[in-house]
Amino acid sequence: MTPLSKKIDFVVVFKVKNANPNGDPLNENMPRTLADGIGEVTDVCIKRKIRNRLLDMNKDIFVQSDDYKKDSYGSLQERADEEIGKINKTSDFSTKVCEKWMDVRAFGQVFAYEKGSSIGIRGPVTIQSAFSKEPITIISDQITKSVNGKSNKKSDDSDDESMSSDRMGMKHWIREAIYVFYGAMNPQLAKRTGFSDEDSNVIKNVLPKLFEKDASSARPEGSMEILKVIWFEHNSSSGQYSSAKVHSSVQIDNNGNITNEADLKSGTVKSIKDLKAEIIQGW
Repeated sequence: MTPLSKKIDFVVVFKVKNANPNGDPLNENMPRTLADGIGEVTDVCIKRKIRNRLLDMNKDIFVQSDDYKKDSYGSLQERADEEIGKINKTSDFSTKVCEKWMDVRAFGQVFAYEKGSSIGIRGPVTIQSAFSKEPITIISDQITKSVNGKSNKKSDDSDDESMSSDRMGMKHWIREAIYVFYGAMNPQLAKRTGFSDEDSNVIKNVLPKLFEKDASSARPEGSMEILKVIWFEHNSSSGQYSSAKVHSSVQIDNNGNITNEADLKSGTVKSIKDLKAEIIQGW
């Protein structure tokens, strides 16, 4: 396949309602926030969801989570060794892994091998963390689990009617918020990994469906919704404008509306004149 021919920038707007979009395991799984109360969904979390949607399309993916795995390998090391062969810096290992796995040629990957060394592959697709438009309010509910996780019998074998400590828990969520994240695709780096125009279109098609098949008790069905994907395709590999100018040209209000949508579609936004946006509705 021909490597990516044109620079691409994109913006994704999504809505969270009665859900925990990305819990922090070091903070009782509470929704992630910055010091000023702005909500955060990390880039790692977003790329995990992109990988899962690519797996739904039967794409070969290297970094698979235990709860969304399409093969029987127990580790990344095992997957690499069995599918490609032992990691060897003198071989064409980098070329092979990029050809095999779409997420490697898109996001890159670090492969560790003997004696503490590693092979680093820099991917052409970058994803920023998502941040809420306004500070979020976290709601915390105390919950009771349906059964005890351990025996509540006393040492003398008599029954103890009290609940074990692990039967009680907390559930954290937010009422409603609009989040935005930004991304870009770099043709220069795409030449190194073989990331193609076809690959870029695959990711373009999965972004509007990012939260499908992603439900959990923290994120019930329908609680996470992609509102819009704003897609910019430049006229060359170097691009007409910097990603910073393109991203900042998109004006999104606190309700998730693109206030300058007509101008973006017509290519009349002054800061990025003649660069038209394709507005894709969430699925």
